[in-house]
Amino acid sequence: MDHNQDSTLLAAAIRRRRKSMGLTQMELADLADCGVAFIYALEQGKPTVRMDKVLAVLRVLGLTLMVSEGEAPLSVMPRLSGAAPQDDDGDDDGDDDGDDD
Repeated sequence: MDHNQDSTLLAAAIRRRRKSMGLTQMELADLADCGVAFIYALEQGKPTVRMDKVLAVLRVLGLTLMVSEGEAPLSVMPRLSGAAPQDDDGDDDGDDDGDDD
């Protein structure tokens, strides 16, 4: 599942719960101490939102955010783990000709 699909599913759950509670976007914004524009963006599935505000909205709605391990673990790129980056020929000189210079 990609990030856009994740945010769309979260948006739908929030919108559905808000409506089932009989709240307007403005009322939810007031209760969660955030702006109406944030609620609108969240319910539209905006993939980049502030986590503290999302959690405040979920708390008001009585919803819980759960995290579970995905199907494949994340991997660390060599340069992020402190190892020297290598190019396609296995050396670290930046070209693909197989020699070190």
